[in-house]
Amino acid sequence: MTMRLSRFRLSILALVLCMGAHFHSALGSFNLVQNGKSDVNIYVDAVASASVNANIDTLRRYVREITSVDLPVAHTLSEKGHQIIIEIGASRDRDLNVGDLGNDGFRIRTLNGSLYITANTDYGIQNAVYTFLETYLGCRMYSPSVIVVPKRTTIILPEINDTQVPPLTFRMQDFHDSSYVTWHKLNTNENFGLFVHTFQTLVPPEKYFKERPEYYSLLNGNRTPSGQLCLTNPDVFRIVVEELRTRMREKPNSHFWSVSQNDTYSPCECNACRAIDSAEGSPSGSILAFVNRVAEKFPDQTISTLAYQYSRSAPRHIKPRPNVNIMLCSIECNRSKPLAEDPSSASFVKDVEDWGKLTHNIFLWDYIIQFRNLVSPFPNLHVLQPNIQFFAKNGIKSVFEQGLAQMHGEFAELRAYLISKLLWNPDVNVDSVMNDFLQGFYGKAAPFVRQYIDTMHAALQASGEDLSIYGYPLTSRNGYLSPHMMDTYSAIFDQAEDAVKNDPEFLLRVRTAHLPVQFALLEQAKVAGDGDRGCFVRISDGALKTRPEIESLLVLFVQRCKEAAIPRLWEHGTSPDEYFTSTRQFLDGSTKAHLALSRPVTLTQPASPKYHNGEPSALTDGYKGWDDYHTHWLGFEGEDMEATIDLGSLKTVSVINTDFLQDINSWVFMPLSVTFAISEDGQRFRSIGQVDNTTPPDKWGAIIAPFNVKFEPSKARYIRVKAVNMKTCPAWHKGSGGLAWIFIDEISVL
Repeated sequence: MTMRLSRFRLSILALVLCMGAHFHSALGSFNLVQNGKSDVNIYVDAVASASVNANIDTLRRYVREITSVDLPVAHTLSEKGHQIIIEIGASRDRDLNVGDLGNDGFRIRTLNGSLYITANTDYGIQNAVYTFLETYLGCRMYSPSVIVVPKRTTIILPEINDTQVPPLTFRMQDFHDSSYVTWHKLNTNENFGLFVHTFQTLVPPEKYFKERPEYYSLLNGNRTPSGQLCLTNPDVFRIVVEELRTRMREKPNSHFWSVSQNDTYSPCECNACRAIDSAEGSPSGSILAFVNRVAEKFPDQTISTLAYQYSRSAPRHIKPRPNVNIMLCSIECNRSKPLAEDPSSASFVKDVEDWGKLTHNIFLWDYIIQFRNLVSPFPNLHVLQPNIQFFAKNGIKSVFEQGLAQMHGEFAELRAYLISKLLWNPDVNVDSVMNDFLQGFYGKAAPFVRQYIDTMHAALQASGEDLSIYGYPLTSRNGYLSPHMMDTYSAIFDQAEDAVKNDPEFLLRVRTAHLPVQFALLEQAKVAGDGDRGCFVRISDGALKTRPEIESLLVLFVQRCKEAAIPRLWEHGTSPDEYFTSTRQFLDGSTKAHLALSRPVTLTQPASPKYHNGEPSALTDGYKGWDDYHTHWLGFEGEDMEATIDLGSLKTVSVINTDFLQDINSWVFMPLSVTFAISEDGQRFRSIGQVDNTTPPDKWGAIIAPFNVKFEPSKARYIRVKAVNMKTCPAWHKGSGGLAWIFIDEISVL
């Protein structure tokens, strides 16, 4: 939608533009439109490209929408001046060397009664036009659907001498809305031939592994298709080169090709690969040696590879060829402090410096949202500028700030807007940019939204907590998401919503900004159980009952997610409806009374203290787990699980239920089998059933599976459940030979 500037507070610049001609005449002003009329035309060479003419049309369209005046195009310079003169590749201004503007830069200048828009390239002209619309005509594109176009009858420009050449020559975010990308002078990877994590694409394991396992990583003595490639195998090199040649023929206009590790760990441990990595002091050694050889075959192409996770550190001796690009990634780093100031990010800072000594062809891949919980508080706005300044200071020219392909994370529009401005100018006044955005996007609620942002960021810094891009709102319950702070945030949003209660568009945006606080309240309540602010109250018989306010908050949260058209709550899935269903299952499953509820549990082998503090009571406390092993699950690493429950007295029992979780990305597998036994005296146990696993061990995703047994009613006081762990990850898994986990949930007895 297009919104009128009259709905917002005008910026100081816009007020200046509306002032009279007498004030500006002393400054060499340029009368573009006065009282709804103009004698200005736009000069461009008759042989200008289609791209340049399209951008001139854009300029004319916005001037027409602002003033109702249509500026004509001329191919002849006026002797009297008073034109907008478009110059590409040359300039009449002797003070300007057009070549210094590079591919992206431009100059906008009032000179001798005309307005000059000068660039070295068509792309520079495009950047100049959109900068002119925003900086000098007061237009805004806050998001692809929120565009501000002011209305006025007079535009008198002050004296202008504005040269802009960005220090970053490739500026990318993750979404590809063409209008937003163009307006904000961003780049995309749409013309790249292959883009990251390509080993499995170039040498697909489903095609080769069965017959040629030696093409793939040797890991703990086994070849694994889910790791990386064996980069010293000559056939692997041959296949990669042939595959690239085929793809290059299919995409002749693409000149950027990624030959890079899969999105996992497990580099090859064969003697040849290990020898290179040992000599170079990093697994990047065997990767770069391989990629350099590939790049030698394609001197006219850019061959890119990742410095990512296990391969992030630079090699000691090998240097990238000139046509090799290094994609250096900051995925592990803390987001609560600027990278250059955070001791926990010192190794990354060193890697930036070390790679910079080897090559200037670095593509910096940074991360700006919380991928595991997209709609969750993530107060990292204060680190965006210092981090981008750090990249630019270290001579990096290409930066990718990864968010989401669609704007639906926490403060998605604001974060994208700030990043766009910072990628173009790392030294921009962020406070001014943010205030301008908030005023335009949230209207009268803007001061309250700013108060919320400042309050949360201050609370984070005071807490000293870290921020992970795979974090949860659970661990901050004693910090910036403490009960007191959550009450503070909620009160601020109550004021914000009240300020725009009569404007549906602004109200929707404010309610969308409020969602992360509501999500955090729900997630914290799940963990708190029947404690303070938890989901439940414990009633007289020990059973749990859901608090009405949690029921209401869940319904409200899901409803408002849908109103905001939020498709998913984490990077790889969970729609609002799925979140509602899983939360309802947690609530309903936890409020079902059973004979083992709150009864003591003895474990033959202790559970890992990492999860639920390893407390055996987690198996009879009533709480059901959901598809995340961090909460209400007990974990056992490389060991079987055996639990014995004392019902307190003889009971008639006929059903035993429990759940296990599989998440192979985290080395969590279903047990091979679960056996159930009962006893009257705790000494002599009678087996009453065994359930074998039916979930494929290679099934991806977080999966909860029941292991239940039903038998003839029997007298028993003691219940024993034993789960057999596969002990080590299978040979095909990225953790081949490493310890496998099993996670068990509530054991209910009926």
